[in-house]
Amino acid sequence: MFIAIAGNIGSGKSTLTSLLHQKFGWTPHFESVDDNPYLPDFYADMTRWSFHLQVYFLSKRFILHKDIAAQKQSVVQDRSIYEDAEIFAVNLHNLEKMDDRDYENYRALYDAMTSYLRPPALLIYLRASIPTLQRQIRLRGRDFEQGIDPDYLSQLNTLYENWIGSYTLGPVLTIDSDETDFVHDMQKQEEILYLIDQAVRNKRR
Repeated sequence: MFIAIAGNIGSGKSTLTSLLHQKFGWTPHFESVDDNPYLPDFYADMTRWSFHLQVYFLSKRFILHKDIAAQKQSVVQDRSIYEDAEIFAVNLHNLEKMDDRDYENYRALYDAMTSYLRPPALLIYLRASIPTLQRQIRLRGRDFEQGIDPDYLSQLNTLYENWIGSYTLGPVLTIDSDETDFVHDMQKQEEILYLIDQAVRNKRR
């Protein structure tokens, strides 16, 4: 079973990925952030580095997605390849941080690459408000993320909602991160684990 976790910056994807690994034994795959050579430059100058960053993420996630789809054991992935194009690249283009030429080039590459991929069996979407995202970004303490504009997060949230509303590649389980503290509240944690377990069982039938 291939499960992907989608959500905005700071929505709790990595935390939930770790939890599902601990509880169900699913092999975790985390987003490449700390070793990303473009992120600090990107947050300092989005227009200069947007295309480079998106291509970096696309290539890394394409290779990872192919490897995951070929594995025999159940796997949970922190952020899907689809979010790169459907959320982040669209937003950069809308903000004029990526020009038409680079965006069209990127989309053509993305469409060609994803045509070879088997989609996840289940997509878990973590929905979170801006205050929740800001709090969790602050708590994890990555220096290059601390100056992210709340308007930028809001624009990403809008794109996430639009994308999830039109997602047709497989079933989606939406979890409200504002109402569900699956880190500190054990009752909420058990409720979330039950919902995910039921979604996986239904998919296997």
